[in-house]
Amino acid sequence: MPEDSFLDSPRIINIVNFIRQTDYRIENSDNLLFEAVENQIKLVNEYNFPATFLFQYDALINPAYQQLMKTQLSPDCEIGAWWEITQPHVEAAGIKWRGEHSWVSHANIAFTTGYTPEEREKLVDVYMSKFKEIYGEYPRSVGSWFIDAHTLSYMVGKYKIVSSSNCKDQVGTDGYTLWGGYWNQAYYPSRYNAYMPAQTKENQIPVPVFRMLGSDPIYQYETGVGTNGQGVISLEPVYRESGKNREWVKYFLESIVNQPSLAFNYAQAGQENSFTWSGMEEGLKMQFPLFASLREEGKIRIETLENTGKWFKDRFTMTPATAITTLTDIRNEGNKTVWFNSRFYRASLLWEKDGFCFRDIHMFDENLKSDYLTAPGTGNQFFYYTLPVIDRFYWSTPEEKTGLQIMQLEDDGTVKEVVLKDPIVTEPSIDVLCVSTSDSEGNRFEIVFYENKIDISYKGDKKDFKWMMVLKVPESRKDRLPFESFEGTVLRAKFKGFPYKITCEGGFIQKGDKTEYDLKIVPNKHKLVINCANR
Repeated sequence: MPEDSFLDSPRIINIVNFIRQTDYRIENSDNLLFEAVENQIKLVNEYNFPATFLFQYDALINPAYQQLMKTQLSPDCEIGAWWEITQPHVEAAGIKWRGEHSWVSHANIAFTTGYTPEEREKLVDVYMSKFKEIYGEYPRSVGSWFIDAHTLSYMVGKYKIVSSSNCKDQVGTDGYTLWGGYWNQAYYPSRYNAYMPAQTKENQIPVPVFRMLGSDPIYQYETGVGTNGQGVISLEPVYRESGKNREWVKYFLESIVNQPSLAFNYAQAGQENSFTWSGMEEGLKMQFPLFASLREEGKIRIETLENTGKWFKDRFTMTPATAITTLTDIRNEGNKTVWFNSRFYRASLLWEKDGFCFRDIHMFDENLKSDYLTAPGTGNQFFYYTLPVIDRFYWSTPEEKTGLQIMQLEDDGTVKEVVLKDPIVTEPSIDVLCVSTSDSEGNRFEIVFYENKIDISYKGDKKDFKWMMVLKVPESRKDRLPFESFEGTVLRAKFKGFPYKITCEGGFIQKGDKTEYDLKIVPNKHKLVINCANR
């Protein structure tokens, strides 16, 4: 692949395999988990892929794994840290273990969110010391389902890690909720909240956090909509309907590799060894030739998490704008989606067979502190959120889904939904995404995403065309709305006690009649601008 210019948008895949020593849920787990890693190494060596292997402390200190890595792993591969906390790790740091087994998945035991800041630093120190004793240097990459801001800052400041990763967006999966964040790709997190992208250099932790697992851009968000839990539709090679399904993988890669994405596009492949080789073999052996072919064509870069982190830090001083564009539907149901991310907000457009809406807008504010910043969490779950403006998942019921829709105002006072179709997505510049889309009557709208705002314009030929945007939420979900006051061009909101505002230029925001709509955004003539920077 040619050397990147400023406007190039590389497509990058990290193969990340994270390694546990044991798993109490699996009979003969120590042997089966070791066997999985042996075969993962053989497979990456066969394809000459630079892969990343991340170790929990219990596997790190196992001489068998040390011998395997030192004798079988290609020098192009990377060894790093997987940040789930185990009994040997805790006890080495002089802390009392609270789990029933030597590894458990409970959030307040397996993750540093469940420990005091002082304990978190001890856990980092003892891991880093042991890693350097074994491999002669500190790890450059540290991944986890989630690493809290205090721990991540400490790792960067003292041990100079260059790359990190956390779980995809999900609700309730395995007890872990991460919702409203930078969708896919990578971001620089806030010093107060490692899930929240920072808006300023002063308040960002200077390490990129890459989102793991390769979520289905259309369907992962909708999985379990209106409930408190989601399934998984991801690139993980153990899932028969997605990562183990050749047609789904090709559909996913089409979006990642060939569609507009602004600064870059990204996917994490690989698998945790708890799924065992029998669970992942078929999927990995199907995926790897696809990756090899795309690499041969110069369409993707396959590299270690460390090298991608270094590239990101060299390329971006602040979180870039990125996009995920998915215009083909694996299920042939007529669905399409576009995701846009920046350091200020994320947004998602959804085209359905008979509808169109903004299904999601979440704003980011680096000053929103995590619940676990200075105090340990309790219980089996952790929760991380950003600031909702539109949230189809939480504000819907399984039977009645919501979204911010475009409505046409008729001369007699009635309204009808504008059902947009056939989006054309372009990239006017490295941080601007333009979506042009029309209804069956030729009424064309243009939606332009900038770093800090969204421009929505009517571009049709009907000079007297009247329209507005509306949100209607099911009655049983209205108590979830964060809106507090409507002040013309300003909508004030509060989420979990944190105040924020949404402003509208070239139009105004109204509270709808609760029997009709919960929110109206009315344009001035044919254009409105939604400001998504909480400033």
